[in-house]
Order: sequence, then structure tokens, then C-alpha cells
Amino acid sequence: MRQMERLRRRWTLATLASALTLVGGALAGTHLASAASIGCQVDYAVSSQWQGGFGANVTITNLGDPVSSWRLAWSFGAGQTITQLWNGSFTQSGAQVTVANASYNGSIPTGGTSTSFGFNGAWTTSNPSPRASRSTA
Repeated sequence: MRQMERLRRRWTLATLASALTLVGGALAGTHLASAASIGCQVDYAVSSQWQGGFGANVTITNLGDPVSSWRLAWSFGAGQTITQLWNGSFTQSGAQVTVANASYNGSIPTGGTSTSFGFNGAWTTSNPSPRASRSTA
């Protein structure tokens, strides 16, 4: 249990204010500065870790207006790479990672409803929490 507590990392929108783009209705095309006003929370948790690899789960909780699609971007700080991802699609260029919704989980209604995705990754020297970055959406 103690190891899971150490592995759990929580991001809040205040930290990721430049990393999450939620698009819905009249918000189409807006970038993260607007995401802060619609209200959401991002939780990142390492579910397992082994020499050279790890599994992680990310949950996006909508605390504001309904959205029809989402995109989350971050930077890994120690050369980690995503090797497999489910419930979304990803691109990675160096440290920069962008994850977009799958066709079936883009809509997140109002009222604290959430969606999630998970991935397996690789690391070489360490596996620190990712850093926020600007979305390219």
C-alpha cells in the first residue's frame, strides 16, 4: 500500500492549465486558457512499475460545461516513452506527448463525470511525474 501511495501522482487543472484542451459546443477551437474556466481535473497514477517500464492510468473529470472532445498534452522529464495506450490515441515527439480521445469517449457531460485512458511506458534512468506543456490542438 505504501508503494502505491508513493507511485500515485495527482495533477490538478491548476498545474495543467496549459495542457488540457476540452472542446464542446460553442467552445470548439478554444485552447487551455478557456479550459480553466470550464473546470476539469486530471489525475495521473502509476499503477505498476518495474525495471525499465511502468503502467499508468489517467482520469479526466469534467467539473464544468459538457465537452464533445478532449486532448491532453504533457512533457516527460526523464526520457520516458509510451509503448502502448488504450482508450485514446497518442503522438510522441521526444519528451512531448499528446493524447486525444477515442471515438467513444470524447463526450464528457457536466457534473463531475469522468473518462480515462491508460498506457504502458518505458524509462531508462528514472520515472518522475510528467510536466505540463502547451497543447498543440
